[in-house]
Amino acid sequence: MASLLSTTLNITARVAPGPVGRVAFALFVRPLGRPRVRAGEAEVMARAVTGRIVVDGIPVTTYRWGEGGRPVLVVHGWTSRASRFTGFVEALRAQGRTVVSFDAPGHGESGGRATTILRQREIIRQLHAQYGDFSAVVAHSFGVVATFFALRDGIRADRIVGIGGVADFDYLATQFRANLGVNQAVEDALRRHVQRRLFPAEPDVWPRFDACRHPEEIPSDILLVHDVDDDTVAPSQSRALAAAYGERARLIETQGLGHRRILADPDIIAAAAGFLAEEAVRTPAPAPTETATSAGAR
Repeated sequence: MASLLSTTLNITARVAPGPVGRVAFALFVRPLGRPRVRAGEAEVMARAVTGRIVVDGIPVTTYRWGEGGRPVLVVHGWTSRASRFTGFVEALRAQGRTVVSFDAPGHGESGGRATTILRQREIIRQLHAQYGDFSAVVAHSFGVVATFFALRDGIRADRIVGIGGVADFDYLATQFRANLGVNQAVEDALRRHVQRRLFPAEPDVWPRFDACRHPEEIPSDILLVHDVDDDTVAPSQSRALAAAYGERARLIETQGLGHRRILADPDIIAAAAGFLAEEAVRTPAPAPTETATSAGAR
């Protein structure tokens, strides 16, 4: 079925790019399934205070652990959910921090079937309006580029932890083409549809989604973690972020954890919690890359 779809899109893109763009966009913004809460996550999720906000008419489920100010915002990745961060929630609660998170549209307990970077930004805006400034953001995968996009829009966080992160929205379009097995004409049709539907008044919107662009607009200290064996998001994405943000960014590269297991690794959770516990002052730039395994730094 997937092969038939890709073949049909490839053939049709040159003669009817408009309809192909609509179909490609519908596939692009829809997650591949809706993972359930795992047994090891259920107890922490049961302790959350749940809430609901509405974005584009879609009910979005939110979560809060703790009642203090300046919470840590957690932003999950594509085809994922907030519950995947329960190890981080427990570590941050042990520090006395309040943690807030959400399931994006089409994910977890939220409604809808699809999400976009604009919906992600609106959710973050509403949580910011509800809880105030964030002390930090912890994000994974697509959540990383969505976080940087939101932080360029007047929302601030002292520190950012980006795990297996996407730096450039162009990368998502290119990977979509590769994963679906379609040609460049289909990707071009997708890009034109995104431009017309989401940003009709902006002729060249793509650079706005590049998290490496204008790093001075986001003054946060940044910890980046990426596994060299990640087969979903290339490690070069986090390396590009580290290079762009210079002395404000620290990069840890792991091996053998992949794109998803990295979220449950105790050493990574401890490293992130330790980074967020540090005083928010500038320190001399660390070595550009630290290499680690699941057992810790080599």
